[in-house]
Amino acid sequence: MTDLDTRVATPHAPLLRRAVPALLGYAAVRALGLVVLVLWSAVRGKSAHTLLTARWDALWYTRVAELGYGYEVRLPNGDVHSNLAFFPLLPWLERLLHAVTPLSYADAGFAVSLLASLAAACWIFAVAERVYGARTGVCAVLLWAVLPVGVVQSMAYSESLFTALAAWSLYAVLTGRWITAGALAALAGLTRPVGIAVVAAVWVSGVLSYGRGRSRMRTPGAQSSAHAPARELGASDNLRASARTPERTVDIPPHSGATWTPWAMPAPEAPPWRRALGMLIAPLGAAGYVLWVGQRTGKGPLGYLDVQAGWRNGFDGGYAFACFVADKFTSIPSAFAGVGLIVGVALLLWLYLAGVRRRQPVELLVYTGVVLALALCASSYFGSKPRLLMPAFPVLLPLAGALARLRTSRSVLVTAVLAVAAALYGAFWLNGSGPP
Repeated sequence: MTDLDTRVATPHAPLLRRAVPALLGYAAVRALGLVVLVLWSAVRGKSAHTLLTARWDALWYTRVAELGYGYEVRLPNGDVHSNLAFFPLLPWLERLLHAVTPLSYADAGFAVSLLASLAAACWIFAVAERVYGARTGVCAVLLWAVLPVGVVQSMAYSESLFTALAAWSLYAVLTGRWITAGALAALAGLTRPVGIAVVAAVWVSGVLSYGRGRSRMRTPGAQSSAHAPARELGASDNLRASARTPERTVDIPPHSGATWTPWAMPAPEAPPWRRALGMLIAPLGAAGYVLWVGQRTGKGPLGYLDVQAGWRNGFDGGYAFACFVADKFTSIPSAFAGVGLIVGVALLLWLYLAGVRRRQPVELLVYTGVVLALALCASSYFGSKPRLLMPAFPVLLPLAGALARLRTSRSVLVTAVLAVAAALYGAFWLNGSGPP
């Protein structure tokens, strides 16, 4: 039996069992981050518990859970900060957990975030495994865990909940479960404004799937991709990290000399009515909340935009962010920060283009593109952009593929170094003066 044969795994094994290595690694990284935060905060005379559950946006979510909508703060400059800016799913879950457990609203938010972060890790693994294989799936989860802003995944914020719903919805699209995908997209739309990225992914994939179906119907003798014969693995495939057929999943061992190219299993064909229903359900969450805010404020469908304007937040194509970066070059010390911002944005764009070149599924490219555009082109809260970019996990897949190609000892060392750096940075960041 060859080394390749020994690494064959059935795609029908339960996802949770396949995801165990990724979940254990993720839990270890997050535990390290929390321990470092507790120690750092103790030295600074601060409470890590308060930093995670009762500051900044966490307070706004808790107030919505406890008192409902209608609270606002009027600033001396005339700005109005209304809690209508915060989407309702996380507060609803906080209220539910508070009602059935002894947890306070704040602690309920923390518990939801912890559970949601594990769910996000599981579904990120599922998406990456589906496209590139199990080894890359584990590496993708670990890279998401060691992001410099990864500590937000353990805060009573909505990023973890949103990422879990988004990744699950994308996996449902990849596997042809259109109604599930639409329902999860609707829930994502009730979690954060960027939920429209999930809706866009479902819609674009659905339209393209419908077009492919019509094309097959017009082509004499065409076969459904779900029933096409398995593609033969050969040197011409240039597979590196993984290859998948409808019958089995194969992880190509590292150092085999092949290059890394994705090959996802085709999604099974679904009846057109399922696709249509999933696409119909997908926007209901975001649209429903935005319309409700418009009705409550008396300003119609644009009422939510007025609420965001009260926070000085909007979409200007990136002009304000470009000015923010340019202002960094007015002095030598801040110029280093400006260079870092430019390098960071360039890296994000390069990784996105790498996903295009490596033929990521269109649903991942659409989702990631919308998340990047909304985060980078927002006109305010520039210090929050790193955490706003955190749900764009597919940009990590090229890096995960590179990490998967290393020997196991080297990949573990790289991950450990990044985990320590992320833990230290997260503790430093949360103990600073401003919100993450």
